[in-house]
Amino acid sequence: MRVGVTLACTECKRRNYTTMKNKKNDPGRIEMKKYCRFCQTHTLHKETR
Repeated sequence: MRVGVTLACTECKRRNYTTMKNKKNDPGRIEMKKYCRFCQTHTLHKETR
């Protein structure tokens, strides 16, 4: 049930993080507030396909 997903910054659109999610618990796209080293600040990161 767990699949690997890539998280992209909403500000600069760079793909910074990879993580795992459970499709059963989180059927939609996940959003996390993470540190972007390119923007040098904490920004919202969304799951990309």
